[in-house]
Amino acid sequence: MKAHSEPMTDNATRRDRSTASAEDESLLPAVVAALTAAGKRLVDRFSTAPRLESRADVLAALGANDVVSLEALREPLSRARPEARWVEDELECGPLPQGEWWVVDTVEGNINHVHGMTDWSVTATLVRDNEPVLAVVHLPLTGDTYTARKGAGAYLGTRRLQASTKSELDAAFVGTGQARPDEDKETHRRIGESVTAMLGSALVLRVSVPATLQLIQVAAGRMDVFWQYSQVRSGLAAGALLVAEAGGAVTDTRGNPWSFASEDFLAAAPQLHAGAVNVLSTIR
Repeated sequence: MKAHSEPMTDNATRRDRSTASAEDESLLPAVVAALTAAGKRLVDRFSTAPRLESRADVLAALGANDVVSLEALREPLSRARPEARWVEDELECGPLPQGEWWVVDTVEGNINHVHGMTDWSVTATLVRDNEPVLAVVHLPLTGDTYTARKGAGAYLGTRRLQASTKSELDAAFVGTGQARPDEDKETHRRIGESVTAMLGSALVLRVSVPATLQLIQVAAGRMDVFWQYSQVRSGLAAGALLVAEAGGAVTDTRGNPWSFASEDFLAAAPQLHAGAVNVLSTIR
């Protein structure tokens, strides 16, 4: 009997994974529809001629956008996956309790939206036992929708994505940015030192927010490397899955496996990952 116990367990595990994968696939249309509805509301609020005069004005505009988008997202996502709990604070860091969670950014790049810039999106990631298993990133102004499921690839619409095939860091288009406003001085130091280090190693460097809109470029092979210090789950979860499913490497800046418990984040084209680690691992 013992000779059959391990294969039986393996078969059961494969069946469980297969069932979960099928359920996740059937979930995708509902997630895309919810993000599209939220995006339409945000487009209606978008202006390329903003009227912001103070920090209070900025914070009020950010909050109003979050409320409008959340109203379109929470009910349909909760209905689509009733078992999944909801992360209330989009700036939260660290591991989640076991089980399923919706990690959502109601306006990823909200700061850009309220200032009349076009680099913003709506994102939702289903996290199961601290592992992203389904992600959708919707760009309302272009209508582009990026999707990924664990083990099933990453897509822009129906086109499968593939990370860059570059092999030399001195040919790379790389990027980084803040995780959130009011980072501590130590994080500012690490960002600055990493930018200086990469300016001497890569071809071109971009510093911008939000993280997700750089990570979709890495997944699509348009950019080659992205890293970020500190952790904000909602800014990394979707992009991490997209890059991994597009064949990219996702680790921390020292090359260790990335998780929500990691101190920092690195996503890179597979042949550039070692070179990026060599540069960034010197930053302490």
